[in-house]
Amino acid sequence: MLSGTIGDHGMAILSQREHLGFDSTIQSDSAALHTLSANLIAHCPSLRLMRDPTRGGLATTLNELASQSGVGMLLDEQAVPVQPAVRAACELLGLDPFYIANEGKLVAICAPEHADSALAALRAHPLGREAARIGHVVADAHGFVRAKTRFGGERLLDWLNGENLPRIC
Repeated sequence: MLSGTIGDHGMAILSQREHLGFDSTIQSDSAALHTLSANLIAHCPSLRLMRDPTRGGLATTLNELASQSGVGMLLDEQAVPVQPAVRAACELLGLDPFYIANEGKLVAICAPEHADSALAALRAHPLGREAARIGHVVADAHGFVRAKTRFGGERLLDWLNGENLPRIC
């Protein structure tokens, strides 16, 4: 599960730092997630973990989880929510939103039989209205994170090489 759109914070910071004038304003997603987390914990008995996808974005966070757990991940690229303005800015700058920092989102993994109730719990909270079920854990001794593309293929979401956005704090 993902609690909402990706890349908002990183693109908001980048646009301000580089004085990029986009037609639409990109807002940071900074938020305290304690009440969203508490709601998810209360409604999902099989919650395995939660993690914030800050440094290195969603792709790096999932690579960390896959590596630490000895499993792979298979995402549905189209299921991952991205604001249209963030997607357009990333395309313009040659960046991948999967690697852009987030400050007010969380990734959660639970047993498949509780995924619907976990998603409902996230969406019931104001910070999780755009929550989505984005993929699932797969057996993979190499710990690869892959995404099914909208064209029917797959792409490897490898570890972030370098830094898209220099450290803020």
